[in-house]
Amino acid sequence: MLITDLSASAYRLPLARAWDGGVDRNDIVVVRLRTDTGAVGTGFAWTPKIGAGAVLALLRDDCPEALLGRPAVPGPRWSDLRHHLREAGTTGLTALAAAAVDIALWDLAGKAAGRPLVDLVGRRRDRVPAYGSGVNLDYDLPDLLDQVRGWLAAGHRAVKIKVGSPEVERDVERVAEVRRLIGPHRRLMLDANQRWDVPAAVRALRALAPFEPDWIEEPLPADDLAGHLRLRAATPVPFAVGENLRSAAEFRAALAAGVCDIAQPNVVRVGGITPFLRIAELAADHSVPVAPHLLPELSTQLALCVPLASMVEDIDRASLGALGALTRPSGVEVRDGHARAATAPGHGLEFATDTLTPLPGTGG
Repeated sequence: MLITDLSASAYRLPLARAWDGGVDRNDIVVVRLRTDTGAVGTGFAWTPKIGAGAVLALLRDDCPEALLGRPAVPGPRWSDLRHHLREAGTTGLTALAAAAVDIALWDLAGKAAGRPLVDLVGRRRDRVPAYGSGVNLDYDLPDLLDQVRGWLAAGHRAVKIKVGSPEVERDVERVAEVRRLIGPHRRLMLDANQRWDVPAAVRALRALAPFEPDWIEEPLPADDLAGHLRLRAATPVPFAVGENLRSAAEFRAALAAGVCDIAQPNVVRVGGITPFLRIAELAADHSVPVAPHLLPELSTQLALCVPLASMVEDIDRASLGALGALTRPSGVEVRDGHARAATAPGHGLEFATDTLTPLPGTGG
């Protein structure tokens, strides 16, 4: 198959309730690659609030030159595209654009083979644990506990809540109440979203460690490797990092330094399925499990294939399906605390581009 056309459009997905920091929407950029056989592959980039218009411009203006007329094969095309876009950087916005193309290429490959993505990549397990997750630092305590009760009612045996309040005492109260609610045998994860510096993280984790968190996610700015090393010496709580690491090289450095106990690559932010799988192999080389960040309809499929899987994130009311982005169920199901995938050939994601709200100023 040779790539004959690339089309891209961008859409706004309002959130039912704004995330901390005033994030009231997620934006997606949908890419369709057409081939000389008539096959069509669909990919997407995703970003909360910032950057979708720039990604759309890269896809429309700069990506076709590296793709049209070439074989629709994911690995080589990803390398070509990364090289082609390098003058604008090899991570960040260019990675988001490359991800949309790479996901479309894997979709094409699955459809051409008549196989779901999970079986094309290589299924290692039939299900993976899922955890209830919310962006909830701004919730008052009754709202937070109601949210956690909803996850328990859905069958989750693991939950994640935000920490990083200006007062450690507020975090301690909230974590204590959630631990009391879920009991001693369910898993509890904490996410600081890069809010602390090293002294603040040390104080907070000393106070929160008695509640036995499975991990602390992003305790420090993602690029502060030296700070993570200092913090590692001060706490036994495992570190989950990676949602804001943007390349295999950044994951390699964190793994080699011993500050990544759970790897959390976001398949879009790292540039697509091709680099995601490379990162998963790097993590396995360091005996580190992978817990993909957000995007459960695609993250579940990848978690079923990676060498070492931790959990997938069942984000409260913010999956692609919950946001109305899909025309039909993807084939990924989260039930009784586990996620499973039984998709059509390819990745099974069909975007409702006829009914979604176009990103302002883009014409869809």
